[in-house]
Amino acid sequence: MDEAGRGALFGPVVAAAVILERGRDVSLYRDSKTLSEAQRERLFETLQADGHAWAAAEVSAEEIDRTNILRASLRAMALAVSRLPVPPQFVLIDGPVPPELPFPLEAVVHGDALSASIAAASIAAKVRRDGLMRSLDKVYPGYGLAKHKGYGTESHLEALRRLGPTPLHRRSFKGVEGVF
Repeated sequence: MDEAGRGALFGPVVAAAVILERGRDVSLYRDSKTLSEAQRERLFETLQADGHAWAAAEVSAEEIDRTNILRASLRAMALAVSRLPVPPQFVLIDGPVPPELPFPLEAVVHGDALSASIAAASIAAKVRRDGLMRSLDKVYPGYGLAKHKGYGTESHLEALRRLGPTPLHRRSFKGVEGVF
């Protein structure tokens, strides 16, 4: 499992869980942050075409503000695992803190660079969240969400100062707090 959008100022955090099918080439899966958007999209298509089991879940900006980003990320991860079409035998999680799950698990720091299944989950989570940001860019024009995906770029911070926060901005995050 892995998540995407943890440090963003806008929108949900998205987690994905992936079970890689035995006998398939998984050597192309690597940390989504090292891939271009086009490479991630192609690998996500390959992931689906090769029959790997996967699921995603998101937790809203409102819940992130109410609980904190760590709890929201862990909840998204637990939801993603619960949505898998088959139960996992063992769960690898990117990061130092795992969610509570009814499966054996291991938290792996920098796991997206060390495990093909975590890397595949990082790709699935990022592709899912990026697609959501492109859709929300049409709902909230002027913020540049399709470009920066809700992260705290200078152009996003300028749009926040000019337009104010939307209902999907994380009001507890630095850069958003105090703008409204």
